[in-house]
Amino acid sequence: MEELDERWERTVKALVGERLIRSEEVRQAFLKYPRYLFVEERYRGYAHVDEPLPIPAGQTISAPHMVAIMLELAELEPGMKVLEIGTGSGWNAALIAELVKTDVYTVERIPELVEFARRNLERAGVKNVHVILGDGSKGFPPKAPYDRILVTAGAPKVPEPLVEQLKPGGRLIIPVGSYHLWQDLYIVEKSETGEIRKRRWGGVAFVPLIGEYGWGE
Repeated sequence: MEELDERWERTVKALVGERLIRSEEVRQAFLKYPRYLFVEERYRGYAHVDEPLPIPAGQTISAPHMVAIMLELAELEPGMKVLEIGTGSGWNAALIAELVKTDVYTVERIPELVEFARRNLERAGVKNVHVILGDGSKGFPPKAPYDRILVTAGAPKVPEPLVEQLKPGGRLIIPVGSYHLWQDLYIVEKSETGEIRKRRWGGVAFVPLIGEYGWGE
């Protein structure tokens, strides 16, 4: 564990040096919840490498730099209500929960990953993340509206239910583009009067968002 911690600390230091981690809050969250806690044991020795890694059900855990970018773009603050779409391993949800210090809701469509994420979160001692099995492209209406929505899968377009579930003044971070590989990461903001503004951050590569308002079933 000591060696894993040392490797992870070097990765975090490198992300800070590259200005991908810009805030002290995100840096501390990364140090509190290292990626090796959220991968299968056989991949723990690679968790510090800044690349995606396999997780069950043929999915991946995002590269550390991509997670850092999305968290910084979200500008999370304590007390915010956050919805994540695409739980995966649970790592990103743990980081979000550390930043907002309140309940986080995360939707995952694959039952195997729901259980995988719940085990990882329990082992890491995260108590304020609620993992929901469902179609993330529909959001999670019971707890709407949200200050922030983060989507960790690529959509063909911005799902309307997610825009509807965003609070006035809220922000949605989502990859939009092709089914395989390349998408553009967008910051979607809803003004206090309900107007929608979209800004393109740059090119990314995510697994597809499967669901009614994504790429279908």
